[in-house]
Amino acid sequence: MNRSLERHLNILDFTLSSLSRRKGKNLSLLAIYLLVVFILASLVFFVTALKREAGMILQDAPDIVVQRLVAGRQDLVPATSVAEIAAIRGVTAVRSRLWGYYYDGLIGANYTVMADDATAAVGQAVIGAGISKARNLAVGDLLPLITYQKNPLMLEIKSVLPAGADLMAADLIVIAPDDFRALFNFPVNMATDLAISVRNPKEIGTIAAKIVELFPEARPVLKSEIQRTYQSLFDWRGGMTVVILASAMLSFIIFAWDKATGLSAEERREIGILKSIGWETGDVLLLKFWEGIVISLTAFLMGVVLAYGHVFFLSAPIFAQALKGWSVIYPRFQLIPVVDALQLSVLFFLTVVPYTTATVIPCWRAATTDPDAAMRS
Repeated sequence: MNRSLERHLNILDFTLSSLSRRKGKNLSLLAIYLLVVFILASLVFFVTALKREAGMILQDAPDIVVQRLVAGRQDLVPATSVAEIAAIRGVTAVRSRLWGYYYDGLIGANYTVMADDATAAVGQAVIGAGISKARNLAVGDLLPLITYQKNPLMLEIKSVLPAGADLMAADLIVIAPDDFRALFNFPVNMATDLAISVRNPKEIGTIAAKIVELFPEARPVLKSEIQRTYQSLFDWRGGMTVVILASAMLSFIIFAWDKATGLSAEERREIGILKSIGWETGDVLLLKFWEGIVISLTAFLMGVVLAYGHVFFLSAPIFAQALKGWSVIYPRFQLIPVVDALQLSVLFFLTVVPYTTATVIPCWRAATTDPDAAMRS
């Protein structure tokens, strides 16, 4: 066996026995360390997975969404604009959309209501699984709504959207255009906005500029802008959660600093004994290096594994509600596992490296002192 490898294995074996002699102290350190890594890794996994889910969903979003601004606020779009925009070269399709929000005072939740005559006939509704659960509704039941004119609108539940679509449809109600207009007293020949498909993605910016030339009050929203907004939103919410959990990080920093400021009398005595029986300073430093590696790497690996299970098998119940964004109707969905190697590497260097360094520095001071003095300290 290689002499250097044998030396490392012998020191590692002594390290494990040394750690077992201070079992209570090391287990408490391990628990604190593991908790910090678990929380931070869970946050990294959850935010990364949500950003990936949002990116996948927005792949099917319209290339351009055209809104109309009046006095700086969104207003209804005349349906007559469809033909003029469709005539622009490069535009393959223009679709007027009817959608809005309905507040249900019974459970204190906002529903997203969309009109689609291909999905629901007049008097029917397709609802998300979140609404079905919150209102205890099933296929064939009636969903009572109150129109803006204070008239009852009874809709028969045609179907409930599958739970797999909860991320984007938990609070969704799809009804016929006539029912939509009756519910919101929505004017005929008007739309909430326009969804535009473009043949060549490189021409999206040019077509958006032409739309503004035709309709100065129009505000084109590009798919790329929507994607960036969602990415920034989850980054911001993740950052806010980190701020809230800053106390855990502060505890870890204090813990690492305390480790770096000095050794206990027992540890100094142990170093003095090792020096007196012939251990070199490099051997002592290697011993403490392996102690730091064993604790920090164990905590890191266990924390990452637990965080993986917490996020991708349990759907991150600790802070899911803070990051998903729904106020009352929370979707239940299974996140697709995704691991960002760069973020894990940063987490590794922010947790493992500082602690390992913090264990070696004070040992170097003790290992360079006289063994007799170290044993008497």
